[in-house]
Amino acid sequence: MITPYYRSASHDFTLLHGDCFELLPQFKFYFDMIFADPPYFLSNDGISVQAGKIVSVNKGEWDRGGTPEEINEFNKRWISLCRDKLKDNGTIWISGTYHNIFSVANSLTELGFKILNVVTWAKTNPPPNISCRYFTYSTEFIIWARKNAKYPHRFNYELMKQLNDDKQMTDVWRLPAIAPWEKSCGKHPTQKPLALLTRIILASTDKNAWILDPFAGSSTTGIAANLIGRRYLGIERDLQFADISRKRREEIDSFKTYSNYRSKIKDIAKSEILEPSCFVCEDGVISDLPF
Repeated sequence: MITPYYRSASHDFTLLHGDCFELLPQFKFYFDMIFADPPYFLSNDGISVQAGKIVSVNKGEWDRGGTPEEINEFNKRWISLCRDKLKDNGTIWISGTYHNIFSVANSLTELGFKILNVVTWAKTNPPPNISCRYFTYSTEFIIWARKNAKYPHRFNYELMKQLNDDKQMTDVWRLPAIAPWEKSCGKHPTQKPLALLTRIILASTDKNAWILDPFAGSSTTGIAANLIGRRYLGIERDLQFADISRKRREEIDSFKTYSNYRSKIKDIAKSEILEPSCFVCEDGVISDLPF
């Protein structure tokens, strides 16, 4: 029997402590959407600039790359496990850079997914290139794919158009990197901004949808999901990051903080169809997960 590391009072946020390779096969449940921020394998003892200071690019041993064959096997294995947890009409979003994204795309294709888009996240505040020997890295890529080619997927086209000044939204998203207020409970080395995850979730799910993140980190996926009335299961093997996740979720139990965070995210602030649902559920407590 799986015991959650943390679960919110309303059961819209559940976090498991452990390895997704071990935990995913232990339960049967199907999700509407998956977001995954897997290792990019870019920890190569290089240096970068952060907040005006020179820092190491190393994120941790989990981010050190192996051979191309090992990286391909790693990606194919976790994506296959996630595929088994996705509804037939569900979609998966996977972030990366050139270090891992080609391997991810190949794995998706080999496993029968249909790639829908490769979104380019163009950061409006990228770190400078201190070597001055190539162009400044300012983008990351997010592959969006559906489980089955034959099943239509959820895409909230009209909402995306509404959020883009009534114009079709393109696959280039100009969004800032993470803001200081998003690190109030601690820092994760690869933390994604809430604005990015909010747009992804709004684009491809409906209210009360279930979202899985197998590499939860500090659970930005879960916080974004709860801010817009979706439900979340995250898996994180590092206890320090799992604790940050818990603190972040407890933070938005305060209606003041919850409302403040929603107001800071442009896509939420511009939308007129959303309503707070983090505090009030029609059935009281939601408990659909099998643990």
